[in-house]
Amino acid sequence: QVQLVESGGGLVQAGGSLRLSCTASGRTFSMYAMGWFRQAPGKEREFVAGIRRSGSSTYATDFVKGRFTISRDNAKNTVYLQMNSLKPEDTAVYYCAADWAYSSAYLSTADDAYDYWGEGTQVTVSS
Repeated sequence: QVQLVESGGGLVQAGGSLRLSCTASGRTFSMYAMGWFRQAPGKEREFVAGIRRSGSSTYATDFVKGRFTISRDNAKNTVYLQMNSLKPEDTAVYYCAADWAYSSAYLSTADDAYDYWGEGTQVTVSS
């Protein structure tokens, strides 16, 4: 069982930055691919970014477009999402998720592939 706790959300003006953190319990964090998803009111949850066991990452290119960076620190059991140049349309609850990865190259962008989820952290971007 893995427990995930997100932090770092809040209210920021358009153009500002936030750094989200997600800390996992347990000693097998390095065996998981980690993902960040978000859900805005009235919309479906969507993939934002993911990072493989190897450390390589994948982004939702349609709206991230170089503004977000995902990283992980296995020694701290933590995955981060650095968000720059925030826009009002980035307003959402952001969730981190863990997906057991048999291969260091594995990563899924589908939310139903992920085994564990955090409670989410609210990000609000004002115009």
